Amino acid sequence: MTLTETTENRPRDTEAPEEALPARAERGRHPSIVLLALAVGGFAIGTTEFAAMSLLPAFAPELGIDAPTASHVISAYALGVVVGAPLIAVLAARFARRTLLVVLMLLFAAGNALSALAPDYGWMLAFRFIAGLPHGAYFGVASLVAASLVPRERRTQAVSRVILGLSVATMVGVPLANGIGQAVGWRWSFALVAALATLTAILVQLFAPLGQPVQGASALRELGALKRGQVWLTLMTGAVGFGGLFAVYTYLASTLLEVTQSSPSAIPAVLAVFGLGLTAGTFVCAWAGDRALMPAIGFTLLWSAGALALYPVSTGNLWTMVAAAFLIGSGGGLSSLLQARLMDVAEEAQTMAAALNHSAFNTANALGPWLAGLALAAGFGLPATGLVGMGLALSGFAIWAVSYLLDRRDAAPRP
Repeated sequence: MTLTETTENRPRDTEAPEEALPARAERGRHPSIVLLALAVGGFAIGTTEFAAMSLLPAFAPELGIDAPTASHVISAYALGVVVGAPLIAVLAARFARRTLLVVLMLLFAAGNALSALAPDYGWMLAFRFIAGLPHGAYFGVASLVAASLVPRERRTQAVSRVILGLSVATMVGVPLANGIGQAVGWRWSFALVAALATLTAILVQLFAPLGQPVQGASALRELGALKRGQVWLTLMTGAVGFGGLFAVYTYLASTLLEVTQSSPSAIPAVLAVFGLGLTAGTFVCAWAGDRALMPAIGFTLLWSAGALALYPVSTGNLWTMVAAAFLIGSGGGLSSLLQARLMDVAEEAQTMAAALNHSAFNTANALGPWLAGLALAAGFGLPATGLVGMGLALSGFAIWAVSYLLDRRDAAPRP
């Protein structure tokens, strides 16, 4: 009996998705190199997502718009992520995963290259929307490929290696893109991202396993993920609980200038410390997730709530702000934990669920700053963004608790 026959005839294990099993036969194809290639893609995506915010003052005058109008460019990218993740997951259900990853990275490269050439505001909106389309689907499919390369007990750590590229981007890629934008023009920053995306496509084509979809894969089966309550609870945990981090991060620079009374030169250093915390949290949460996934998710949400609660009393001093930035950033390890959780609850609809995870995080990216903005408009002051974030983290914990209790109920022995 061949390996293929053995895996196809084996009863499906909901804890180890069937479609991941054939790829494990290809573990000999340099898993570390594959994970590095996938992380380069995450680095490119993280760089353009966060650096675009810092480049607003540079491209707004050249496109003939003011700063508030230019912020719609960021929204256009986020909309592309939210729309593209489920759409691509459905349309590409029968694609081999390596082929899909290459196509997604080439589309991402094209969107950023076109952004570098945008002649006016209207075209810039369209090109940023195109660049956002592959974002969620790439991370979703890349996470599934990463998990298929290692034993189950190291699955969350493998997923975290992909997401680590995004974490490192907040420390290295964003300052680099911003520096390039200031030195030679903002268009070259988008060109850099396009080059990184093209490099990712080449590396994935050379080193990643083909990853054929499991027999019977279809758009209808991927849509089946939307019928599962635990999938929605997991997505809601991320969409709400992760919003706390963004509630503070969006206004961190303003708080440093207006409340802490720091010089502008301190902002990049504090943002780098935030990225360092995000990287450390990704490693620690991945290690914990491979040992006790659901408890690790709950603990991370409570950790985030505690760190965010300390933020208002940390804003008066630069050193306490540095510590708060690290602690809040470390809560970003939640991303890889929820990605692994979706692999457990999505059953056959793995691609759809994994891609939707990043739609949920972009929802958090919109929800957190919006609620924090309402608090500021009501006159509560910049330190209050931490309390808004704490409320979101605790709300995410409440949603997680419902999911956890339902898991316990379903696992209880029946009379």
